Amino acid sequence: MKKILAYVGEDSIVTEEQAKILTHIHVAFGHLTVDGKLLSRNHPFLSQVKQIREQNPDIRVILSIIPKEPDAFTVVSASGELRDVVTQECRRLVEEEGFDGIDFDWEYPCVPSNGMNCSPEDKHNFTLLCQAARKGLDMAGGGSLSIAAGADVYYIESVEAKELAKVLDYVCLMTYDLKCGFHALTGHHTALYSSTGDIFRNSCDQALGLFESAGFPRQKLLMGAAFYSRIWEEVTDRYHGFLQYTKSGGGYGPNYDKLAAEYIDKNGYVRYWDDEAKAPFLFNGSSFISYDDEESLYHKCAYVKREGIGGIFYWCHSGDTSGVLLRKIGQEIRQPDRD
Repeated sequence: MKKILAYVGEDSIVTEEQAKILTHIHVAFGHLTVDGKLLSRNHPFLSQVKQIREQNPDIRVILSIIPKEPDAFTVVSASGELRDVVTQECRRLVEEEGFDGIDFDWEYPCVPSNGMNCSPEDKHNFTLLCQAARKGLDMAGGGSLSIAAGADVYYIESVEAKELAKVLDYVCLMTYDLKCGFHALTGHHTALYSSTGDIFRNSCDQALGLFESAGFPRQKLLMGAAFYSRIWEEVTDRYHGFLQYTKSGGGYGPNYDKLAAEYIDKNGYVRYWDDEAKAPFLFNGSSFISYDDEESLYHKCAYVKREGIGGIFYWCHSGDTSGVLLRKIGQEIRQPDRD
């Protein structure tokens, strides 16, 4: 069965219809402290979990972990004593707090981004951390272990892919922000395929192939979709703003709710479709917006089924309160293959 997974934040509400579509929920976020503790208490979404489990008894609710302090992952993964604490914490979260597993969202081992501290030793130590977590989950009866992974070469070169693949149940491959604040060239931030003429090539297809080649079985890989957009401002009015250099990178744009209400073929914005990338974009003469919609999700779901990928996930649930995007994912993933 293909996974359909949502990252849900503090402001998320999961309806009964949505609970019945989803197979997994990642609660965003719990925290790893520098003393190895895994904190989940007082997350507002947890008040919904009992009802969601009644609506869908098969759903898996996972705690997604980010660092509480900038160096928490590096410090904890480097210490055998602290990794032992993580082992016991993983066991506790399953046995006492009722989670079905743990998801590590370390952005990123060996990479000093997002204000994180890091070390070259992160590469091997991350394997040791995941092995320690796996031990604790197994002690609790076999909770699932996953990671959120950056969808490019830098990530593969910063982890021990083949060793991680042995202990992870699946990988949430973040195939969004493929064009982002680092890129002053407009383009698709979550395209299925690369477009001709794009000199900074990346795509869902390319990233999935990269991770499989590195040692992750394709059935353990989940493709990422975006319920939010990326926007570039002061864009040259040429080729509808596509693949144009700008003065700055692509910042966070409106979520899908707002795109549908105020932007898509509204208020001067025109929707265009790139059939090569299987991705939409908006342009109003000066602002370029990249996003996912029902049409692009149709193609992503078809790819997941055709290529034997483990499933699809999205960031994040509150981006589309109408439920139209998740409904589309559910319809396409569960529909019998067409002849």
